[in-house]
Amino acid sequence: MAGGKETPRQKMIGIMYLVLMAMLAINVSDTILNAFSTINNSLKTSTANVNASLTQSVSAFEQTKLKENPERAKPILDKIKQVQAVAAELNGYLDAVRKELIEAGGGIVPETGEIKNRDDLDVSPRIMWSDGNKKKGKGYLLQTKVNETRDKLLNILDPRDRASVSFSLEAKDSDKRTTSGTRADWVQSNFGEGTPVTASVTILSKIEADAKNAENVIVRKLLSKMDEALVNLDAFAAVAVAPTSYVIQGQPYTAEVFLTAYDSKQNPDIVVNGSKLSTKDGRGVYSVNTNSEGEFKWKGTIRVKQTDGTEKIYETPEQTYRVARPSAVVSPDKMNVFYIGPDNPVSVSAPGIAKEKLKVSMTGGNLSGGNGKYVARVSGGSQAVITVSAEVAPGKTQILGTTNFRIKEVPPPIATFAGKASGTISASAARSTGKLEAELRNFDFDFKYKISKFTLYVQKPRQDAIILQSSDDNFSGQIRQVIGGLNPGDVVYFLNISAVGETGKTVALETPVSIQVGR
Repeated sequence: MAGGKETPRQKMIGIMYLVLMAMLAINVSDTILNAFSTINNSLKTSTANVNASLTQSVSAFEQTKLKENPERAKPILDKIKQVQAVAAELNGYLDAVRKELIEAGGGIVPETGEIKNRDDLDVSPRIMWSDGNKKKGKGYLLQTKVNETRDKLLNILDPRDRASVSFSLEAKDSDKRTTSGTRADWVQSNFGEGTPVTASVTILSKIEADAKNAENVIVRKLLSKMDEALVNLDAFAAVAVAPTSYVIQGQPYTAEVFLTAYDSKQNPDIVVNGSKLSTKDGRGVYSVNTNSEGEFKWKGTIRVKQTDGTEKIYETPEQTYRVARPSAVVSPDKMNVFYIGPDNPVSVSAPGIAKEKLKVSMTGGNLSGGNGKYVARVSGGSQAVITVSAEVAPGKTQILGTTNFRIKEVPPPIATFAGKASGTISASAARSTGKLEAELRNFDFDFKYKISKFTLYVQKPRQDAIILQSSDDNFSGQIRQVIGGLNPGDVVYFLNISAVGETGKTVALETPVSIQVGR
């Protein structure tokens, strides 16, 4: 904090500034003005160097620590961003004030890079001090911002870390008195009467350098937190860790019981439900058989010898686990049967066991897939059986369950003409239809039929019936001519219809197609 030691860089900047201010009180010569210009350039270079080093450090932190340990590094980086934002706010105000002073001093001479009227003694007091008027003098707002920035930067650190940092960013009122005997405040001391505009610009560069040094100190302190020890071994807590609280009957229940902070050279006494556990490196393993179903509870007690020979006792929270019968869940994704021909999707799971650990087999058909999602295909028979098993212990595989499925043929389709199995269609729709379709309605599986034969019967008003045969689904030859000549009032029948499915099996369709041709 403020009472800490300053770095050699901070001491050097402060001494140079005091010497120049003393020389300024004696005489404003070109030599002094040139000295201010030299100091100003040096401060800018120093600030740029610190900023470059700081930027490189933060970038390296993002590329390494943030990727290696994001959970710990992210909060630190968030605080660093907060520090940068606080410092940037002050720098923005400094830039605005510097620009106003330079413009009031006639601007920068391109040939020399100097302020045109750099020895002007009126600009700085008028803009920054204004005869002590705190509402008009911009130096007073600058003083407030400097001190607020200091407080904000320190408050980003934890209270215990603030005492270990030191920087010179501060704007305290001076104890120095003016020629009239009054005490000069910080603004008057730095920007009051007799201060040439080039000196004020240099003072702003010093404040900017102080701000960058302060930012650097805080950020470096935050970066160092990443490598501090995470655990302080002065507190103990009993912990019990079990991989799962759900086990299959016959599968052992296993849990670790240990101290979160422990001496690896000392093995404490660990007792669970009256039984002492064997320990190694301060850890005990609790394992029991699970031959009975139901809910079971246990609690561990840990005794640790202290350096004075006494014992401390720690207890774990009560642990609960449930033992269940072996079971499996096998659910058909679409219906409760397997159909001959199409893919039959099946989902398989078992409570408490990862899907990738399951072993699934099938009789009465073929099964493919994995990770809980399978496809069953059957070609005949009346029943298929899916069996689910899993390795419940090293070297021990257990059957979790079996499920029976009925095997059925895919239902026959219905034949449609222009999208209808019966009813009335327009003459234009009838004439433009090119074939007889086979549709599987209300069937969720991907399976297709194709019409293989039919008899066409067309009855025109006051004419003999036209009867034609076809050996496929397409309208061609005479059938194409008859269909193309349909007119309103004609009646069309498709009889003796057969269809062949993807399995190659032919089925006879019981329902004929009956269509009235309308307008």
